[in-house]
Amino acid sequence: EHTMYKLRFVQKIKKEYQDRFLEIEKKFIDLERRDSSMPQGKRFVPVMGKEPTNTLIWEGEFDSLEQAIAALAAIEANDSHTQLLDEQIGYMVETYTELYKSV
Repeated sequence: EHTMYKLRFVQKIKKEYQDRFLEIEKKFIDLERRDSSMPQGKRFVPVMGKEPTNTLIWEGEFDSLEQAIAALAAIEANDSHTQLLDEQIGYMVETYTELYKSV
């Protein structure tokens, strides 16, 4: 069976700024739609589980480790993404990146 890779960004948001954070997140969604160099991801907020409800999780699936790494590089190289992240980062408590491989 083919191995898949899942890239995840976990962003914990200051509760009082969650609405503003999610407004900015809509700009990231628009950027992904407009710019074909950007990886397409799905976004989730926890309903129950380990992560608090004031968390945003972005995840994308890739056919190879190389594609996942290329997606990270594309994000880091994208000036529009960097500008949006600069606008949003002050509302975050914690952020981290995860990479999983299917079994």
